[in-house]
Amino acid sequence: MRGGARVRLGVILGLFLVYALGTLLQVGEVPLTVWAGTWPTAAAAAGAAAVLLHASRSRARADEGEDGGDGPDSASALRLFGLAALAWCAGSITYGVTGLLNAGAFSLTFGDLFSLVALPLFTLGFLRFAPLPHRTRALVRYVTDSYVCAAAVFSVVWLLLFQPLYQDLGDGAGVVAFALVYPVADIAVLCLLGPLVLTSPHSTRRAVLLATGTFVVICVADVIGAVGRLSGDAVAGGIEYPVRLLGFLLLGTLPWLVRRNAGARPRRITGRGLYRVAPEIAAVTALSLAALVMTVAGLRADGIAPVLPLVAGSAVLVLVVRMVGMMEESAVLARIAQTRERHLHELAEHSGDIIVILEEDGRIFYMSPGAVEMFGYRSGDPVLDRPVTSLVHPEDLPGLVAAVAGFRRGAESVRVRARVRAADGTWRHTTSTVSQYERPSEPNRYLLTTRDISAQVELQKQVDHLTFHDGVTGLPNRAYLEERVREVLGRRAEAAEEGQQPLETAVVFLDLDGFTAVNDSAGHAFGDYLLAQVGHRLRAVLGTGDTLARWGSDEFVALVEERPRADSVVDLAERMIRVIEGEPFQVAERDVVVTASVGVAFADPGVDGAELLRNADMAMALAKEQGGGHVEVYAAHMHAQVVERLELQTELRQALADRAFVLEYQPVVSLETSQVTAVEALVRWRRGDGVLVPPEEFIGPAEDSGLIVPLGQWILREACQKVAVWRATTGLDIGLSVNVSARQVLSQGFVQSVEEVLAESGLAAEALTVEVDEEILLENPVVAAERLTRLRGLGVRLAVDDFGMGHASLSHLRRLRVDAIKIDPSFVRELDSDDTVTLLTRTIIRLGQDLGVQVVAEGIEHPWQLRRLKEMGCAYGQGFLVGRPMDAAGVEALVGGEANATVR
Repeated sequence: MRGGARVRLGVILGLFLVYALGTLLQVGEVPLTVWAGTWPTAAAAAGAAAVLLHASRSRARADEGEDGGDGPDSASALRLFGLAALAWCAGSITYGVTGLLNAGAFSLTFGDLFSLVALPLFTLGFLRFAPLPHRTRALVRYVTDSYVCAAAVFSVVWLLLFQPLYQDLGDGAGVVAFALVYPVADIAVLCLLGPLVLTSPHSTRRAVLLATGTFVVICVADVIGAVGRLSGDAVAGGIEYPVRLLGFLLLGTLPWLVRRNAGARPRRITGRGLYRVAPEIAAVTALSLAALVMTVAGLRADGIAPVLPLVAGSAVLVLVVRMVGMMEESAVLARIAQTRERHLHELAEHSGDIIVILEEDGRIFYMSPGAVEMFGYRSGDPVLDRPVTSLVHPEDLPGLVAAVAGFRRGAESVRVRARVRAADGTWRHTTSTVSQYERPSEPNRYLLTTRDISAQVELQKQVDHLTFHDGVTGLPNRAYLEERVREVLGRRAEAAEEGQQPLETAVVFLDLDGFTAVNDSAGHAFGDYLLAQVGHRLRAVLGTGDTLARWGSDEFVALVEERPRADSVVDLAERMIRVIEGEPFQVAERDVVVTASVGVAFADPGVDGAELLRNADMAMALAKEQGGGHVEVYAAHMHAQVVERLELQTELRQALADRAFVLEYQPVVSLETSQVTAVEALVRWRRGDGVLVPPEEFIGPAEDSGLIVPLGQWILREACQKVAVWRATTGLDIGLSVNVSARQVLSQGFVQSVEEVLAESGLAAEALTVEVDEEILLENPVVAAERLTRLRGLGVRLAVDDFGMGHASLSHLRRLRVDAIKIDPSFVRELDSDDTVTLLTRTIIRLGQDLGVQVVAEGIEHPWQLRRLKEMGCAYGQGFLVGRPMDAAGVEALVGGEANATVR
């Protein structure tokens, strides 16, 4: 507390003490309390009224300007408290005037009416902070309990204070009645409002406590005043007035507590506390106190009459009414419990879930009939007599115990996943919701609603397997291996930091030599069969701790861990070649001999996972350039081999400056109508000698050098301008598909550049489809997903190219919303020749239909492929059969013809 505040508080306390002492003095024949008692209390009440009414107006203005605060009733509560204080002020002034005029002490005055009016005003203000129960039955119970409490409290006050005065007055029953108006009214209000302290909202709890304390102080002052009226002498020289003044001062501080809680909405207390029986507790406590006082006082018969019999009789009558209501409620609750029990059993019999009721010790009290179908258990099986924990898998038991412990600490319900043993000994995956099950006059039990999710768990396992495994060989795919390499290198780095010397870890990159010839001669189905055999042989050579994955079409990568020497890794690589070359493969009823080129890279300090894989790939490429069939170990001097690649990049840069690139367009056709719906832009490089270089020879170097960004920008601008003109001249709704690489998407300003090209060309955003490879989400998934999502926000459509190649295809659909998926040509080539590929193709088409995305099949080269795709429900396709790549003039002729046919 600051110095100025302490001084002000000290002055206020000093003035209050001087006032309290002044009320005890006498001036001549007129007590000083007549003017030094009444008028200051009137001033204190007036001050409290002014503060409360001012705070009410301020709070009303604040509530109009903001949503929330401490609730909509704060302003009205403060206003009612202010009006109550104003009424007390008017009563004090009137009483002071009548006191100076020597009005009778045993008659009600006009000022008393003002003070009595203050009670309902105070009560209404109090109820704004701590409302009464809303339901009629609960309200009736509350009022009856409050009446019993008030009767008991009044009995105690009567016995201790007013009984002796009543006997001294003799037949002055009317005098006593007038004097007891204030105490009786105060006790009734106090017993009505007191229990509400326990049920008041948290945000107004302090204000409610202060209001209750204020009223207790005023009630004490009224009781002291009543004793003084009946005895004819001021109690303790007029102590009533300082007490009343203290009550008004406390009432005036109420707005500060309400301000302190601003910003929090009132929230009623919930839970299992004593607040639920607060009125009953108050009534029982008051009755016990009354009984104790009566017993100790040893009442005589003449001391009881006439007040206590009247009070006791009315209380008994109220209790009888209360008991009748309780009996009716008990009957209603019993009927509700029976109805709920019947509904529970009906639900258990017809629900696909199992309803289980458990005793507190875990034994099964009831199990619905569905348990027979789900787990094979029947009523009476001995296993059901044991605790349910005996049916839970040991690995899941700690989680179950922890969940139940949390439930016992007060949670309304908990959800538990656990494996449960069925009657045939298998483990069923389940999810259960545990809640309290209570029935009248019965011990507490637990209600379990259990669902068998074994099918969902198995399906999730299959999805995870498809996400991280190759569909042809069953081996882990590229995404899995990259994650595995990062994990292993992370462990090596931690071991090195701890001073440990890790064993050798390496990546072995294997590429089959001559695999393309096998595909061309025997067909892709037999090529896949060959890949599966290769994977099987390689897996047999590797150790149990090593990881083998299919990297690409005919590439396999092995992560070799914890080898004592580097030469042991090279020996393993040579064995991998021998196991490939040593025995012919059975393909299409003939023997096929293939060789392999292998590159090895060791995990040196400072080399991350991506670099390690690149090094192994570079070593494999060098081995392949040297004729294949042998092992090449990566070394630093291999970077010189990249010079040729750099020279190619220089040529590409010059070609870009000389505009030596041209575009061809391959139609995307509706398989149902055979009409062209879109074209895909394909870039070609025309060298100085006029020879067209296919994209597979220069896209890679362009990607490595970063030239793919300006090249892709040129492709996008050129294609958008052409298609915009075709759409305008033909009136056909022709779309455009453009491939973009990861380097383009991750480059700065990619989304802005697309937006600018669309604005310059006049092509509608919805007419442009951007195609991305699945690998685009492997390098930097967060940034790539954010850029592509922004692109879709412009209206541009998004397609996943070469979908289904095994690089976590399903996870990409979960991570990124797309408009189309393009089935890889390898799936189309192998239709009907491989049942697995046919099933996967049909699944991809159905997946696209379920997700509401367009499905385009690439590589349609034969009529039977077209028929099968149409039977599967594939809507669109590309390939030499439906449309070869052509220059701009060819597209103009094609779409022009379609436009004329449409007009005709």
